[in-house]
Amino acid sequence: MISNSEMIRIRRQMQRRIRDVVAERRRSRAQDPALVSPAASTPSGADQEVYVADNGPG
Repeated sequence: MISNSEMIRIRRQMQRRIRDVVAERRRSRAQDPALVSPAASTPSGADQEVYVADNGPG
């Protein structure tokens, strides 16, 4: 069985790896001139913000 401290260590390691991958992808997108287009400048997928519809009072 995995101890609590090991679970915390593994979770932090995974978060660090995810953060590193996201940063690397952002750097590569920023340096790639082929991706600079109007469609590429709009957020897509996980980068999109979610808006709640306002259906008025009630």
